[in-house]
Amino acid sequence: MTVTPTNPDQPTKRRHIILCGFMGTGKSTVGRLIGLKLKLPFVDTDALIEARQGQAISAIFAQKGEAFFRSLEHQLCQEIALWEPTVIATGGGMVIDPRNRDLLAGAGLLVCLDASPGLIAARLRGQSHRPLLAAPDPKQRIAELLSARAAVYGAIALHVNTNRQSPDRIAAQIIELWNQSA
Repeated sequence: MTVTPTNPDQPTKRRHIILCGFMGTGKSTVGRLIGLKLKLPFVDTDALIEARQGQAISAIFAQKGEAFFRSLEHQLCQEIALWEPTVIATGGGMVIDPRNRDLLAGAGLLVCLDASPGLIAARLRGQSHRPLLAAPDPKQRIAELLSARAAVYGAIALHVNTNRQSPDRIAAQIIELWNQSA
């Protein structure tokens, strides 16, 4: 996965589209669609970290801990400002660090995708590679994590609810927001 840096002395007219929010809200699915529609590269930050580290997020958590993983996310946030315009799907916890929120908001249109705990649980059912969901009752764990992150996600200015909407419709809404912000 290659991302081309731009010249920081010549800012681009168009900025990134950055999708944040809890896991399972549709960031990667919608991000890929937006990238296709706008002919922009798409980057999933979790996938990029996995590629760079040569191991899955769950292995990074198990072997090096969450703090190490969060430091990798912060380093990546610092790089993002130098990239050519890109559609970016962040990891669900990337915006927990206020420094990351500030870096991402300054790098482009930051949109938080929201979904209900039940829908998130249904979307994530059977995905064993989610270290934060390793719990006897994943739906309850999702509700707990959403509650713990409510203030963090609430601090994001733009939100799109992904409940009962097709990925195409969500992508169209975000593209409209991006066009209005240009």
